[in-house]
Amino acid sequence: MSSTSPSPLHLAVALDGTGWHPASWREPVSRPRDLFTAAYWADLVAEAERGLLDFVTIEDGLGPQSSHFLDPDERTDQVRGRLDAVLIAARVAPLTRHIGLVPTAVVTHTEPFHISKAIATLDYVSTGRAGLRVQISARPNEAAHFGRRTIPRIEAYDSPAAREAVTDLFDEAADHVEVVRRLWDSWEDDAEIRDVATGRFIDRDKLHYIDFEGGHFSVKGPSITPRPPQGQPIVSALAHDTIPYRLVARAADIAYVTPHDAEEAGAIVARIRAEQKAAGRATEPLHVFGDLLVFLDDAPAAATARRERLDALAGQPYQSDALIFTGSAGQLADLLQEFQGAGLTGFRLRPAVAGHDLPAVTRDLVPELQRRGVFRHAYEAETLRGLLGLARPANRYAAATA
Repeated sequence: MSSTSPSPLHLAVALDGTGWHPASWREPVSRPRDLFTAAYWADLVAEAERGLLDFVTIEDGLGPQSSHFLDPDERTDQVRGRLDAVLIAARVAPLTRHIGLVPTAVVTHTEPFHISKAIATLDYVSTGRAGLRVQISARPNEAAHFGRRTIPRIEAYDSPAAREAVTDLFDEAADHVEVVRRLWDSWEDDAEIRDVATGRFIDRDKLHYIDFEGGHFSVKGPSITPRPPQGQPIVSALAHDTIPYRLVARAADIAYVTPHDAEEAGAIVARIRAEQKAAGRATEPLHVFGDLLVFLDDAPAAATARRERLDALAGQPYQSDALIFTGSAGQLADLLQEFQGAGLTGFRLRPAVAGHDLPAVTRDLVPELQRRGVFRHAYEAETLRGLLGLARPANRYAAATA
Protein backbone atom coordinates (compact mmCIF):
# COMPACT_ATOMS: atom_id res chain seq x y z
CA MET A 1 0.00 0.00 0.00
CA SER A 2 1.30 3.46 -0.95
CA SER A 3 2.33 5.72 1.91
CA THR A 4 1.11 8.82 0.08
CA SER A 5 -2.57 9.64 0.42
CA PRO A 6 -4.59 10.47 -2.70
CA SER A 7 -5.04 14.13 -3.59
CA PRO A 8 -8.32 15.61 -2.37
CA LEU A 9 -11.04 16.25 -4.91
CA HIS A 10 -12.96 19.48 -5.31
CA LEU A 11 -16.66 19.02 -5.96
CA ALA A 12 -19.36 21.41 -7.17
CA VAL A 13 -22.88 21.05 -8.51
CA ALA A 14 -24.50 22.97 -11.36
CA LEU A 15 -28.06 23.96 -10.54
CA ASP A 16 -30.47 24.54 -13.42
CA GLY A 17 -34.22 24.68 -12.83
CA THR A 18 -35.57 21.31 -11.74
CA GLY A 19 -32.55 19.51 -13.19
CA TRP A 20 -30.67 19.14 -16.42
CA HIS A 21 -32.97 16.58 -18.04
CA PRO A 22 -35.75 18.48 -19.86
CA ALA A 23 -38.42 16.17 -18.39
CA SER A 24 -37.09 16.49 -14.83
CA TRP A 25 -39.91 18.85 -13.79
CA ARG A 26 -42.42 16.00 -14.24
CA GLU A 27 -40.85 13.86 -11.52
CA PRO A 28 -42.83 13.74 -8.23
CA VAL A 29 -39.74 14.93 -6.31
CA SER A 30 -39.22 18.03 -8.47
CA ARG A 31 -41.47 20.76 -6.96
CA PRO A 32 -42.10 22.66 -10.24
CA ARG A 33 -44.67 24.89 -8.49
CA ASP A 34 -41.90 26.15 -6.19
CA LEU A 35 -39.34 26.80 -8.92
CA PHE A 36 -39.71 30.59 -8.80
CA THR A 37 -39.56 30.88 -5.01
CA ALA A 38 -36.59 31.73 -2.83
CA ALA A 39 -37.27 28.69 -0.62
CA TYR A 40 -36.76 26.28 -3.54
CA TRP A 41 -33.25 27.58 -4.23
CA ALA A 42 -32.41 27.88 -0.56
CA ASP A 43 -33.29 24.19 -0.10
CA LEU A 44 -31.09 23.09 -3.01
CA VAL A 45 -28.08 25.06 -1.80
CA ALA A 46 -28.61 23.87 1.79
CA GLU A 47 -28.49 20.29 0.52
CA ALA A 48 -25.27 21.00 -1.38
CA GLU A 49 -23.75 22.55 1.75
CA ARG A 50 -24.82 19.52 3.80
CA GLY A 51 -22.60 17.51 1.45
CA LEU A 52 -19.62 19.83 2.10
CA LEU A 53 -19.39 20.76 -1.58
CA ASP A 54 -17.01 23.53 -2.60
CA PHE A 55 -19.63 25.57 -4.43
CA VAL A 56 -22.77 25.62 -6.53
CA THR A 57 -23.13 27.29 -9.90
CA ILE A 58 -26.51 28.70 -10.94
CA GLU A 59 -27.43 28.76 -14.62
CA ASP A 60 -28.81 31.85 -16.33
CA GLY A 61 -29.48 33.23 -19.78
CA LEU A 62 -30.75 36.20 -21.74
CA GLY A 63 -33.55 34.34 -23.48
CA PRO A 64 -35.95 31.52 -22.65
CA GLN A 65 -34.51 28.01 -22.60
CA SER A 66 -34.78 26.29 -25.96
CA SER A 67 -34.31 22.88 -27.50
CA HIS A 68 -32.64 24.64 -30.45
CA PHE A 69 -29.09 25.88 -30.22
CA LEU A 70 -29.61 29.31 -31.81
CA ASP A 71 -33.35 29.98 -31.88
CA PRO A 72 -36.33 30.03 -29.52
CA ASP A 73 -38.66 27.05 -29.77
CA GLU A 74 -42.41 26.60 -29.41
CA ARG A 75 -42.31 23.76 -26.88
CA THR A 76 -44.74 23.93 -23.98
CA ASP A 77 -43.72 20.66 -22.26
CA GLN A 78 -40.40 21.88 -20.80
CA VAL A 79 -39.42 24.42 -18.15
CA ARG A 80 -39.21 27.95 -19.55
CA GLY A 81 -38.24 31.04 -17.62
CA ARG A 82 -35.63 31.78 -14.94
CA LEU A 83 -34.96 33.90 -11.92
CA ASP A 84 -31.81 36.04 -12.07
CA ALA A 85 -28.85 33.91 -10.95
CA VAL A 86 -26.96 36.70 -9.16
CA LEU A 87 -30.08 37.67 -7.20
CA ILE A 88 -30.75 34.03 -6.27
CA ALA A 89 -27.19 33.78 -4.93
CA ALA A 90 -27.58 37.00 -2.93
CA ARG A 91 -30.85 35.77 -1.44
CA VAL A 92 -29.43 32.38 -0.48
CA ALA A 93 -26.07 33.65 0.82
CA PRO A 94 -27.24 34.69 4.34
CA LEU A 95 -28.89 31.28 4.78
CA THR A 96 -25.60 29.43 4.24
CA ARG A 97 -22.26 29.54 6.04
CA HIS A 98 -19.56 27.76 4.07
CA ILE A 99 -20.49 26.87 0.48
CA GLY A 100 -19.38 29.01 -2.46
CA LEU A 101 -22.02 30.72 -4.62
CA VAL A 102 -21.16 31.10 -8.30
CA PRO A 103 -23.96 32.59 -10.41
CA THR A 104 -23.78 32.72 -14.19
CA ALA A 105 -23.54 36.11 -15.90
CA VAL A 106 -23.87 36.46 -19.66
CA VAL A 107 -21.19 39.03 -20.46
CA THR A 108 -22.01 39.60 -24.13
CA HIS A 109 -24.72 42.21 -23.55
CA THR A 110 -24.00 43.37 -19.99
CA GLU A 111 -21.60 46.03 -18.78
CA PRO A 112 -18.57 44.95 -16.74
CA PHE A 113 -19.22 47.79 -14.26
CA HIS A 114 -22.62 46.24 -13.41
CA ILE A 115 -21.23 42.71 -13.09
CA SER A 116 -18.28 43.89 -11.01
CA LYS A 117 -20.37 45.59 -8.35
CA ALA A 118 -22.99 42.81 -8.34
CA ILE A 119 -20.40 40.10 -7.63
CA ALA A 120 -18.53 42.35 -5.18
CA THR A 121 -21.84 42.85 -3.34
CA LEU A 122 -22.41 39.08 -3.34
CA ASP A 123 -18.95 38.62 -1.84
CA TYR A 124 -19.90 41.00 0.99
CA VAL A 125 -23.31 39.39 1.52
CA SER A 126 -21.71 35.92 1.66
CA THR A 127 -18.63 37.09 3.62
CA GLY A 128 -16.18 35.90 1.01
CA ARG A 129 -17.90 33.04 -0.83
CA ALA A 130 -18.74 34.63 -4.18
CA GLY A 131 -17.71 33.62 -7.64
CA LEU A 132 -18.74 34.32 -11.21
CA ARG A 133 -19.38 32.00 -14.14
CA VAL A 134 -18.79 33.92 -17.34
CA GLN A 135 -20.90 32.98 -20.37
CA ILE A 136 -21.18 34.41 -23.88
CA SER A 137 -24.32 34.68 -26.02
CA ALA A 138 -24.15 33.91 -29.73
CA ARG A 139 -27.92 33.98 -30.28
CA PRO A 140 -29.24 36.69 -32.64
CA ASN A 141 -32.62 36.76 -30.84
CA GLU A 142 -30.92 37.60 -27.52
CA ALA A 143 -29.07 40.51 -29.12
CA ALA A 144 -32.48 41.82 -30.17
CA HIS A 145 -33.47 42.20 -26.49
CA PHE A 146 -30.88 44.96 -26.15
CA GLY A 147 -30.95 46.62 -29.57
CA ARG A 148 -27.34 47.82 -29.40
CA ARG A 149 -25.78 45.38 -31.84
CA THR A 150 -26.53 42.42 -34.07
CA ILE A 151 -24.90 39.02 -33.74
CA PRO A 152 -24.23 37.20 -37.04
CA ARG A 153 -25.94 33.85 -37.32
CA ILE A 154 -23.43 31.02 -36.76
CA GLU A 155 -24.64 28.02 -38.73
CA ALA A 156 -21.41 26.02 -39.04
CA TYR A 157 -18.76 26.45 -36.38
CA ASP A 158 -15.95 25.26 -38.65
CA SER A 159 -16.40 28.09 -41.18
CA PRO A 160 -13.93 31.03 -41.16
CA ALA A 161 -16.75 33.56 -40.58
CA ALA A 162 -18.07 31.59 -37.62
CA ARG A 163 -14.61 31.28 -36.07
CA GLU A 164 -14.10 35.03 -36.47
CA ALA A 165 -17.45 35.80 -34.81
CA VAL A 166 -16.84 33.36 -31.94
CA THR A 167 -13.28 34.61 -31.44
CA ASP A 168 -14.59 38.17 -31.17
CA LEU A 169 -17.19 37.15 -28.56
CA PHE A 170 -14.55 35.38 -26.46
CA ASP A 171 -12.08 38.27 -26.84
CA GLU A 172 -14.85 40.55 -25.59
CA ALA A 173 -15.42 38.18 -22.65
CA ALA A 174 -11.71 38.28 -21.78
CA ASP A 175 -11.79 42.09 -21.82
CA HIS A 176 -14.95 42.01 -19.72
CA VAL A 177 -13.23 39.89 -17.05
CA GLU A 178 -10.16 42.13 -17.12
CA VAL A 179 -12.33 45.21 -16.47
CA VAL A 180 -14.23 43.42 -13.70
CA ARG A 181 -10.98 42.38 -12.02
CA ARG A 182 -9.49 45.87 -12.27
CA LEU A 183 -12.65 47.36 -10.76
CA TRP A 184 -12.44 44.89 -7.84
CA ASP A 185 -8.93 46.24 -7.22
CA SER A 186 -9.85 49.91 -7.74
CA TRP A 187 -10.30 50.36 -3.98
CA GLU A 188 -7.31 49.39 -1.88
CA ASP A 189 -8.10 47.19 1.12
CA ASP A 190 -7.63 50.02 3.61
CA ALA A 191 -9.25 52.78 1.54
CA GLU A 192 -12.03 53.18 4.10
CA ILE A 193 -10.83 54.96 7.25
CA ARG A 194 -14.25 55.35 8.94
CA ASP A 195 -12.83 57.55 11.68
CA VAL A 196 -15.73 59.37 13.34
CA ALA A 197 -13.42 61.47 15.54
CA THR A 198 -11.58 63.06 12.61
CA GLY A 199 -14.51 62.96 10.21
CA ARG A 200 -12.52 61.01 7.62
CA PHE A 201 -14.44 58.13 6.05
CA ILE A 202 -12.24 57.48 3.05
CA ASP A 203 -8.66 57.93 1.87
CA ARG A 204 -9.16 59.25 -1.66
CA ASP A 205 -5.57 58.40 -2.59
CA LYS A 206 -6.44 54.72 -2.23
CA LEU A 207 -9.16 54.79 -4.88
CA HIS A 208 -7.83 54.29 -8.39
CA TYR A 209 -8.97 55.01 -11.92
CA ILE A 210 -8.57 51.83 -13.94
CA ASP A 211 -8.54 53.73 -17.27
CA PHE A 212 -9.26 50.60 -19.33
CA GLU A 213 -9.28 51.14 -23.08
CA GLY A 214 -9.88 48.12 -25.28
CA GLY A 215 -11.61 47.05 -28.46
CA HIS A 216 -14.89 46.46 -26.62
CA PHE A 217 -14.91 48.62 -23.49
CA SER A 218 -13.73 52.00 -22.27
CA VAL A 219 -14.05 52.15 -18.48
CA LYS A 220 -12.58 54.83 -16.23
CA GLY A 221 -13.47 53.58 -12.72
CA PRO A 222 -13.12 53.37 -9.82
CA SER A 223 -15.91 51.08 -8.68
CA ILE A 224 -18.55 52.31 -6.25
CA THR A 225 -18.13 49.14 -4.18
CA PRO A 226 -15.06 48.69 -1.92
CA ARG A 227 -12.69 45.80 -2.65
CA PRO A 228 -14.48 42.48 -2.02
CA PRO A 229 -13.60 40.37 1.05
CA GLN A 230 -11.77 37.83 -1.15
CA GLY A 231 -9.95 40.62 -2.98
CA GLN A 232 -10.78 38.81 -6.20
CA PRO A 233 -13.88 36.57 -6.21
CA ILE A 234 -13.51 33.38 -8.25
CA VAL A 235 -13.95 33.66 -12.04
CA SER A 236 -14.92 30.53 -13.95
CA ALA A 237 -16.12 29.55 -17.43
CA LEU A 238 -17.20 26.49 -19.41
CA ALA A 239 -14.80 25.69 -22.26
CA HIS A 240 -15.20 23.23 -25.12
CA ASP A 241 -12.44 24.07 -27.62
CA THR A 242 -9.35 26.14 -28.34
CA ILE A 243 -10.98 29.59 -28.36
CA PRO A 244 -12.70 29.17 -24.96
CA TYR A 245 -9.62 27.30 -23.62
CA ARG A 246 -7.73 30.50 -24.41
CA LEU A 247 -10.29 32.54 -22.44
CA VAL A 248 -10.00 30.42 -19.29
CA ALA A 249 -6.20 30.33 -19.60
CA ARG A 250 -6.09 34.14 -19.78
CA ALA A 251 -8.85 35.12 -17.40
CA ALA A 252 -10.23 32.39 -15.12
CA ASP A 253 -9.55 30.64 -11.82
CA ILE A 254 -11.61 27.58 -12.83
CA ALA A 255 -12.23 26.01 -16.23
CA TYR A 256 -15.14 23.59 -16.65
CA VAL A 257 -14.43 21.08 -19.42
CA THR A 258 -16.36 18.16 -20.92
CA PRO A 259 -14.13 15.12 -21.52
CA HIS A 260 -15.82 11.81 -22.30
CA ASP A 261 -12.98 9.58 -21.10
CA ALA A 262 -9.73 9.86 -19.16
CA GLU A 263 -7.56 10.06 -22.27
CA GLU A 264 -9.56 13.03 -23.56
CA ALA A 265 -9.39 14.62 -20.10
CA GLY A 266 -5.60 14.44 -20.16
CA ALA A 267 -5.46 15.94 -23.65
CA ILE A 268 -7.77 18.84 -22.66
CA VAL A 269 -5.73 19.59 -19.53
CA ALA A 270 -2.54 19.65 -21.63
CA ARG A 271 -4.11 22.09 -24.11
CA ILE A 272 -5.29 24.42 -21.33
CA ARG A 273 -1.88 24.33 -19.60
CA ALA A 274 -0.23 25.20 -22.94
CA GLU A 275 -2.61 28.13 -23.42
CA GLN A 276 -1.95 29.19 -19.82
CA LYS A 277 1.78 29.24 -20.50
CA ALA A 278 1.25 31.22 -23.71
CA ALA A 279 -0.79 33.75 -21.71
CA GLY A 280 2.07 34.19 -19.23
CA ARG A 281 0.13 32.55 -16.39
CA ALA A 282 2.03 29.26 -16.12
CA THR A 283 2.85 29.84 -12.45
CA GLU A 284 -0.68 30.88 -11.46
CA PRO A 285 -3.12 28.29 -10.12
CA LEU A 286 -5.91 27.35 -12.52
CA HIS A 287 -8.34 24.59 -11.59
CA VAL A 288 -9.67 22.37 -14.38
CA PHE A 289 -13.00 20.79 -13.39
CA GLY A 290 -14.66 18.03 -15.40
CA ASP A 291 -18.39 18.46 -16.04
CA LEU A 292 -20.55 15.32 -15.83
CA LEU A 293 -24.32 15.00 -15.99
CA VAL A 294 -25.39 12.38 -13.47
CA PHE A 295 -28.22 9.89 -12.95
CA LEU A 296 -27.33 8.39 -9.56
CA ASP A 297 -29.12 5.44 -7.94
CA ASP A 298 -28.21 2.65 -5.54
CA ALA A 299 -28.46 0.14 -8.39
CA PRO A 300 -27.15 0.91 -11.89
CA ALA A 301 -30.23 -0.69 -13.41
CA ALA A 302 -32.46 1.74 -11.51
CA ALA A 303 -30.49 4.71 -12.86
CA THR A 304 -30.77 3.37 -16.40
CA ALA A 305 -34.50 2.77 -16.03
CA ARG A 306 -35.01 6.29 -14.69
CA ARG A 307 -33.09 7.82 -17.57
CA GLU A 308 -35.10 5.80 -20.10
CA ARG A 309 -38.38 6.83 -18.45
CA LEU A 310 -37.43 10.51 -18.57
CA ASP A 311 -36.31 10.20 -22.21
CA ALA A 312 -39.69 8.67 -23.05
CA LEU A 313 -41.47 11.59 -21.37
CA ALA A 314 -39.31 14.04 -23.35
CA GLY A 315 -40.03 12.23 -26.60
CA GLN A 316 -36.35 11.71 -27.45
CA PRO A 317 -33.07 10.60 -25.82
CA TYR A 318 -31.41 13.42 -23.92
CA GLN A 319 -28.05 14.51 -25.32
CA SER A 320 -25.50 16.70 -23.59
CA ASP A 321 -22.18 18.40 -24.28
CA ALA A 322 -20.93 16.61 -21.14
CA LEU A 323 -20.55 12.91 -20.44
CA ILE A 324 -23.83 11.47 -19.13
CA PHE A 325 -23.10 9.13 -16.24
CA THR A 326 -25.74 6.55 -15.29
CA GLY A 327 -24.99 4.30 -12.32
CA SER A 328 -24.14 4.02 -8.63
CA ALA A 329 -22.13 6.26 -6.31
CA GLY A 330 -19.31 3.70 -6.19
CA GLN A 331 -19.09 3.59 -9.98
CA LEU A 332 -19.08 7.40 -10.17
CA ALA A 333 -16.35 7.62 -7.52
CA ASP A 334 -14.25 5.20 -9.61
CA LEU A 335 -14.75 7.39 -12.69
CA LEU A 336 -13.92 10.63 -10.89
CA GLN A 337 -10.68 9.17 -9.55
CA GLU A 338 -9.78 7.89 -13.02
CA PHE A 339 -10.38 11.37 -14.49
CA GLN A 340 -8.45 12.96 -11.62
CA GLY A 341 -5.51 10.77 -12.54
CA ALA A 342 -5.58 12.42 -15.99
CA GLY A 343 -5.02 15.86 -14.43
CA LEU A 344 -8.47 17.20 -13.51
CA THR A 345 -8.48 18.93 -10.12
CA GLY A 346 -12.22 18.79 -9.47
CA PHE A 347 -15.66 18.10 -10.86
CA ARG A 348 -18.88 19.99 -11.47
CA LEU A 349 -21.79 17.56 -11.45
CA ARG A 350 -25.03 18.40 -13.22
CA PRO A 351 -27.94 16.61 -11.48
CA ALA A 352 -30.33 15.19 -14.08
CA VAL A 353 -33.17 15.62 -11.56
CA ALA A 354 -32.25 18.13 -8.86
CA GLY A 355 -34.61 16.67 -6.25
CA HIS A 356 -33.21 13.15 -6.74
CA ASP A 357 -29.63 13.40 -7.97
CA LEU A 358 -28.43 16.26 -5.75
CA PRO A 359 -29.24 14.32 -2.54
CA ALA A 360 -27.67 11.25 -4.17
CA VAL A 361 -24.46 13.27 -4.60
CA THR A 362 -24.44 14.62 -1.04
CA ARG A 363 -25.64 11.48 0.79
CA ASP A 364 -24.18 8.66 -1.32
CA LEU A 365 -21.28 9.94 -3.46
CA VAL A 366 -19.71 12.21 -0.82
CA PRO A 367 -19.57 9.47 1.89
CA GLU A 368 -18.05 7.13 -0.69
CA LEU A 369 -15.34 9.68 -1.56
CA GLN A 370 -14.74 10.30 2.16
CA ARG A 371 -14.24 6.57 2.72
CA ARG A 372 -11.61 6.64 -0.03
CA GLY A 373 -9.83 9.55 1.67
CA VAL A 374 -10.29 11.98 -1.24
CA PHE A 375 -12.94 14.37 0.09
CA ARG A 376 -13.18 16.64 3.12
CA HIS A 377 -15.00 15.67 6.34
CA ALA A 378 -15.51 19.31 7.34
CA TYR A 379 -15.16 22.72 5.73
CA GLU A 380 -11.57 23.84 6.26
CA ALA A 381 -11.78 27.49 5.16
CA GLU A 382 -14.06 30.51 5.50
CA THR A 383 -13.87 31.71 1.89
CA LEU A 384 -14.36 30.12 -1.50
CA ARG A 385 -10.75 30.96 -2.43
CA GLY A 386 -9.69 29.19 0.76
CA LEU A 387 -11.72 26.07 -0.05
CA LEU A 388 -10.07 25.94 -3.48
CA GLY A 389 -6.57 26.45 -2.05
CA LEU A 390 -6.17 29.86 -3.69
CA ALA A 391 -4.41 32.68 -1.83
CA ARG A 392 -6.01 36.11 -1.48
CA PRO A 393 -4.27 38.16 -4.19
CA ALA A 394 -2.52 41.47 -3.60
CA ASN A 395 -4.19 44.58 -4.93
CA ARG A 396 -2.54 45.47 -8.26
CA TYR A 397 -2.83 49.22 -7.71
CA ALA A 398 -1.53 49.16 -4.13
CA ALA A 399 1.40 47.04 -5.33
CA ALA A 400 2.11 49.50 -8.16
CA THR A 401 2.01 52.45 -5.77
CA ALA A 402 4.30 50.68 -3.29
